[in-house]
Amino acid sequence: MAVLLLGGGAYFLFLANRDNGSTSPVRPDDPQLVATGRMLYARDCAGCHGAGGEGQPGWERATQENPLAPPHNGTGHTWEHPDGALFDLTKTGLSTVACRTLDSEAMPQFGETLSDAQIIAVLSYIKTLWPDHIRAQNRAINAIYADQAPLSAN
Repeated sequence: MAVLLLGGGAYFLFLANRDNGSTSPVRPDDPQLVATGRMLYARDCAGCHGAGGEGQPGWERATQENPLAPPHNGTGHTWEHPDGALFDLTKTGLSTVACRTLDSEAMPQFGETLSDAQIIAVLSYIKTLWPDHIRAQNRAINAIYADQAPLSAN
């Protein structure tokens, strides 16, 4: 029950922050959140995206028929998306901000296996893999989308 309340509370905070332009709950400077995210990433993400976030070889040439996991370490395009899009893509595979739907065969939808708070922890960890200049660019992208309406209701 406590996990359910925590997850729901984190998602409510996430949506509220997306609506009012305040700081995202994705916090790469929170050691406890990042430690949780690191553990979850190792368990649920590293198998495709690589232990160091390096992605699958040849990911740049991925096609619909041959999807390959992109890097999360700053050399890919993950940082080019606002936090809301990353959250929605991870949870549901759909993001109108990213203008795409991910094939569930290529990218699992984690909404049924990870709580909202856990997804936020994973995203917080991923941002620690980015160099400072990439994190700064991502903050600027988040500022552009700060007034974006919530992309998913659940």
